[in-house]
Amino acid sequence: MNEHQEGRLRTRWRRAARTVVAAAAAAVGVTVLAVGFTAGAATAGVSSADRGTSSASVAATSVSQVATGDLHTCVIRTDGTLWCWGNNFNGQLGDGTTTTRMSPVQIGTATTWARVDAGRTNTCAVRTDGTLWCWGANNNGQLGDGTTATRNSPVQVGTATTWASVSTSNNHTCAVRTTGTLWCWGLNGHTQLGVGTTPLMSTTPLQVGTATTWASVTTGYAHTCAVRTDGTLWCWGSSSDGQLGLGILSFKSTPTQVGTATTWSGVTAGYVHTCAVRTDGTLWCWGENGYGQVGGGSGFQTTPLQVGTATTWARVDASIDSSCAARTNGSLWCWGRNTYGQLGDGTTTHRSAPTQVGTATTWTGGLSASYHTCAARTDGSLWCWGDNFLGQLGDGTTTGRTTPAQVTLPA
Repeated sequence: MNEHQEGRLRTRWRRAARTVVAAAAAAVGVTVLAVGFTAGAATAGVSSADRGTSSASVAATSVSQVATGDLHTCVIRTDGTLWCWGNNFNGQLGDGTTTTRMSPVQIGTATTWARVDAGRTNTCAVRTDGTLWCWGANNNGQLGDGTTATRNSPVQVGTATTWASVSTSNNHTCAVRTTGTLWCWGLNGHTQLGVGTTPLMSTTPLQVGTATTWASVTTGYAHTCAVRTDGTLWCWGSSSDGQLGLGILSFKSTPTQVGTATTWSGVTAGYVHTCAVRTDGTLWCWGENGYGQVGGGSGFQTTPLQVGTATTWARVDASIDSSCAARTNGSLWCWGRNTYGQLGDGTTTHRSAPTQVGTATTWTGGLSASYHTCAARTDGSLWCWGDNFLGQLGDGTTTGRTTPAQVTLPA
């Protein structure tokens, strides 16, 4: 497909999303003021093992991992419980209802949740027993349960007990197993599943190639990227704005290596841009750059562009049109689109270079950005800011915030 065709597809998707959110708003009796789109991006950091995990010794009720969807948020506590809040029109909170929640609610009673990722209107999570569970919208089979039925509570993906991590986006999901194999499912209209041009859609996991050296994976709107254990970086799917980092504006139907570097430690796919960290602490971004979300340059970037000269970047999370990253000194920085205050700098001014979020140096690996952003500190406390259209900040209101505010989780 060519770039013009992809542009039309994205326009149609944006219109459809507006319709869905308008319906959600009507269901809870509020007025539509803003619409966001999730990137479903996994946080890129030093390793897949410590993604979203605090390095500090914290209380059992502290937050260990954070995931932000389009208009909802989910967190895992250090006691293994799962909590979600915000928009629930498609059952993406997983509490068995379609009731929007403006404060955190526990999902079931399980205390074995290990990893969670939030898509636009769906959520997936891995348990400590290696099982994988998904819920929410399923129109393109992105839940992986063999159907296209919407689910308002977690449903297991197959029977495998070897899932290690998962990343879910608008209409497709990918996950890595403990065997090092990579699997994807859902919509394949832009070859984002990495299995070629067919099938157009899969409602169950399909193995991507035969490699057994995949370490982590991340899903964007219509592209996917992954890092192997040898430090190489691979991307596939749509590259309408250069988001694959391959110097092209077309697509790749199977994993294609980005450059020749073997020092990539983590990667995160935004809506139509991508960012990654290297083992030397440098940060690189590429793809769509209309709001400065690449962190440098002008116009879209089709190959990796280093963000500044700092060598102290620890992890990064790419969102719809913005990015946030933490440094080894515990400081937090964001850049790109700031329409809803999602950069957390007290303004709604777009930034084309990293801007520090306050002065705190206690931010940990628990970081996730969307049209709202949430992050955990070393004491296990959770802080959110940005768009709060349907209560996704978890403070019991629908008032947006341009600076971090602590979220009170039930005891």
